[in-house]
Amino acid sequence: MSKNFQTYSKYYNLLYGDKDYNAEANYVSKKIRTFAPKAESVLEFGSGTGGHGLLLQKNGFQVFGLDKSEYMAAEAKKKGLECQVADISNFKLKGKYDAVVSLFHVISYLTDNKDLIATFFNAHKHLNNGGVFLFDVWYSPAVYKQKASHRVKRMKNKEIAVTRTATPKIDGNRNVINVEYKILVKDLITKKTNRLLENHPMRHFSIPEIGLLAKLTGFEMVKAEEFLTGKKPSDNTWGVCFVLKKI
Repeated sequence: MSKNFQTYSKYYNLLYGDKDYNAEANYVSKKIRTFAPKAESVLEFGSGTGGHGLLLQKNGFQVFGLDKSEYMAAEAKKKGLECQVADISNFKLKGKYDAVVSLFHVISYLTDNKDLIATFFNAHKHLNNGGVFLFDVWYSPAVYKQKASHRVKRMKNKEIAVTRTATPKIDGNRNVINVEYKILVKDLITKKTNRLLENHPMRHFSIPEIGLLAKLTGFEMVKAEEFLTGKKPSDNTWGVCFVLKKI
């Protein structure tokens, strides 16, 4: 994930301005309180510009965020989220937390097994006994059935207009989809344009695969369901939420 959001992150809030952060934060809060009823503190892996973390705070949690992007961490701090720049596969904090959350498919960016396992171990290390690790990922059965498709998204505000074209390339041997983003940014005041090209490799997972990772890193899988709806995962479910409990 080292360079994925270096320039892309500048337009992140605009591109995801239509995302229902309130519904997602409420869903996550409910899951945490279901599986860790006494939870008060949350460590967020990939806190971005603070969209989820700030709402989790409003829901009564003490939240500390980690993000690899200096730009995103700075934006989150401006909004009032306590956070720091860090690689979630390689960091060490003094304190422990009641829950670790990683949302918006952050775990799917971990395409290397070494980084993936290290991240799970880090979650375990920074959790209190009985704490939970909650995250969502791309789900393999849905990826195989639906296939990743070419998509175009357009968003604008008073200052800029952004057009993002996403072209997927499937790496079947690694369970990875390399999503190439072509981003056109037009300054509506100066009329100047800027073109960006970035590659976002996204890994998809099956339930047995996450179960094996959980067992390897000291967790028990306590829930696997469609993100937000709570439905049983199927080949129509692109995003699955997993809840692991520290054992």
